[in-house]
Amino acid sequence: MSPDIPVPEAPATGAAPDGERRGWWRPELALALVVLGLGVFVIVGTLDVAAAASQLGIGPRFFPILVGGAMIVVGVFYVVDVLRGGRGDPEESEDVDADAPADWRSVALVSGIFLAFTAVLNVVGWIIGASLLFFGLSVVLGAEHKMRAAVVGVIIGIVTYLLFVKGLGVTLPDGPLQGVI
Repeated sequence: MSPDIPVPEAPATGAAPDGERRGWWRPELALALVVLGLGVFVIVGTLDVAAAASQLGIGPRFFPILVGGAMIVVGVFYVVDVLRGGRGDPEESEDVDADAPADWRSVALVSGIFLAFTAVLNVVGWIIGASLLFFGLSVVLGAEHKMRAAVVGVIIGIVTYLLFVKGLGVTLPDGPLQGVI
């Protein structure tokens, strides 16, 4: 380095050069720990599942363990990255206003739809419940074609039911459609 060019030094108070405080606890670390914790939660919850393997040789534990393991790996790397100084990038999309307030109405509606799904699942069964879940989420999140959203919801409900029940041997609630599929 040339002696004529001054090098700015970071303040000794633990703040970043731009004046923003940079302690070890940041929102990125909270998210990283949540991802890691959810991965552990999925793995531990999956260990209680006892069922035989399906005709495909894959049991009902395979995908949850795969997803939980991936979440643990991503969570560990994310925690390490944050502790080494990694930061989340600000939103750079053309269509997003980073300064706009949160849409709490949509958050509340989506949360309500998921709570309603869990409340009625055993009564209406998987196919009807998943169809209503997809349709409700589609409408709340701005689906322009409601009939298409309803048809896709029914298809998703039936396909996921068949994949889990027939393919993996997982028992899902039948509801009023018991014996139909």
